[in-house]
Amino acid sequence: MRHLTLIPAILIGGLTLSACTDTGDEAVEKAFQDVNVVDENNLNDVMLTVADPNEAIDYFTRAIKSDPDRIDLQRGLAFSQIRAKRTTEGVASWAKVAGMEGATPADQVEYADALIRNGDWEKAEATLDKVPPTHETFKRYRLEAMVADANKEWKTADSFYETAVGLTTKPAGVMNNWGYSKLTRGDYSGAERLFGDAIRQDPTMFTAKNNMVLARGAQRKYDLPVVPMAQSERALLLHTMALSAVKQGDVETGKGLLREAINTHPQHFEEAVRSLRALENG
Repeated sequence: MRHLTLIPAILIGGLTLSACTDTGDEAVEKAFQDVNVVDENNLNDVMLTVADPNEAIDYFTRAIKSDPDRIDLQRGLAFSQIRAKRTTEGVASWAKVAGMEGATPADQVEYADALIRNGDWEKAEATLDKVPPTHETFKRYRLEAMVADANKEWKTADSFYETAVGLTTKPAGVMNNWGYSKLTRGDYSGAERLFGDAIRQDPTMFTAKNNMVLARGAQRKYDLPVVPMAQSERALLLHTMALSAVKQGDVETGKGLLREAINTHPQHFEEAVRSLRALENG
């Protein structure tokens, strides 16, 4: 009889163990689902930042086929197309994202950015006009400044550039853009100052150095600015200064600067050689 009384207990224990096993399987399955979501998000981030943009386009295109209503995937595709300089496709993708449920003001800003890259300034301006004034971001104001520049609304552009500079910890790029805006207006001293500010923020920005030389050349300042530069950079800047001098009518000064550029460059400076020959023969 003692053996018989054990049978129900064993059966009950078995049922209890089975129930625990079922619960454990569900917990494990849920854990794996959570891990898969985390892994997918990490992979999305990698595709947006590290991966080759064309590979990222393929990845997001495949992902969208199985889940076309996911706005994060649509954003990933649009970002990747812009990174790959496939701007026509990027414009279409950002237009789609901006019209989806869950779209944000930041999506409208990215859409405007894509339109500007594609040369559609009028539509970009109309898109930025739809962004609520409470959306105060660096990118929004940088784009607003660029649109104002395109419209030759100089005071408005200056105001937007100033606001954009205050909204980023890396203002060198927008300072360079602002300086170039001043350069195109003929405000050469203002441009020179802004290029100098950009170089102080990022001493490696050669574009700002070259632009600063253009601003100085327009004022007939034919000595290079005191900024950090490698030997090859110095030669290139001397070449830019020489061409600026020639443009101002100071041909002999330009020839001297070209000779200095040729002697300074650590390698054969074919472009400067051709420029000097053209001046000497012409």
